[in-house]
Amino acid sequence: MGTMTASTREKKIQELLDRGVERVYPTRDFLKSLLAGGKKLTVYLGIDPSGPHLHLGHAIPLIKLSQFQRLGHMIILLIGDFTAMAGDPDKTEVRKRLTKKEILANCKSYKKQASKILKFTGPNAAEYRFNSTWLSKLTLAEVIDLMSKSTVQRMLERDLFERRMKSGKPLYQHEFLYPLMQGYDSVVMQVDGEVGGNDQTFNMLTGRDLMKQYKNKEKFVLTMKLLEDPTGKKMGKTEGNMVTLVDSPKEMFGKIMSWTDGMIAPGFELLTDLPIPEIKERERMMKEGTLNPRDAKAELARRVVAFYHTEAKARQAEHEFEKQFTKKEVPNDIRTLPLKEWATSGKDFVERLVAARLCASKSEARRLIEQRGVRIDGEVVTMNVQVSANHNFVISVGKRKFLRIV
Repeated sequence: MGTMTASTREKKIQELLDRGVERVYPTRDFLKSLLAGGKKLTVYLGIDPSGPHLHLGHAIPLIKLSQFQRLGHMIILLIGDFTAMAGDPDKTEVRKRLTKKEILANCKSYKKQASKILKFTGPNAAEYRFNSTWLSKLTLAEVIDLMSKSTVQRMLERDLFERRMKSGKPLYQHEFLYPLMQGYDSVVMQVDGEVGGNDQTFNMLTGRDLMKQYKNKEKFVLTMKLLEDPTGKKMGKTEGNMVTLVDSPKEMFGKIMSWTDGMIAPGFELLTDLPIPEIKERERMMKEGTLNPRDAKAELARRVVAFYHTEAKARQAEHEFEKQFTKKEVPNDIRTLPLKEWATSGKDFVERLVAARLCASKSEARRLIEQRGVRIDGEVVTMNVQVSANHNFVISVGKRKFLRIV
């Protein structure tokens, strides 16, 4: 299992078991003995293609999976193209079911994106599989047999099912099938273990139950912490700071700088290889006031950007950020639009903001103007703004969108 020394291997096993890990089932010692035993394990992570881009939330278990790969174990990245058609049950309401066409479009470049973390070529290459290969072929008799392996009481133990029942929101029968389908993936692939976010614990443990029943095999489950601050706030689409693996260095850096200070330490632990004692030291210094959280966040952003791009691009992104926000300067690489094109793109300023792709809709444009988020040459604009047509100017929307009219 590789040429690394015994002490290096032991160190890597320790990091695999500890870093970013919330819990190991059945126990941490069980997995430790498997890793120390020298057997080549098969470990997988499943991702449902609910959107076209992998993000840093996906990166956390992918990084853990890569640690197994570097130790010589067989890893599988499983695309839940069939389970995505059912949709992993949501806390508040039934998820929109995706069509096969939408799913295939979403996961079109997943392998390329994941290859920034996993190795799909060369020795011990990761496998890339789709669960429609087996789930789409199950007969009704096999589905009934699968459903007989779990009780309604067991399903209702899932907190989000319980919440939906209590709130009077509908709970559909196909939603009970989702954990069983995910669990059946483990049975078909005959894995030794599964890695995933702690929000997937119920589904992964369902797979553990099914492995015992179908294969009489003890499957381990390793759950990862989520990237959030102590209040539970996390990066996301609603906050506009969800970092995807296809974001430019500039976008990545800017979004990370908008995270709460409480996400700095979890970010270092989950997304970088900075040693844990050094992370704790930065935490201590921030608490004592000897380290500005903004500087620590900039280091985090730089390390993350360097991992997905290059060190040089990370430094450039930091320089651009400093220039744009600290010194209040306009970045160099902003889009330009001829004045004539701007003037004829809409009947008023709001319509022109939408036409120029600075705002997604007229209602968003109005809201941002009301919130004093739109500026011309650094000056806040109002709803009835009139723009002179005889000189160049720069429009800024929020902190990251700029357009130069020439």
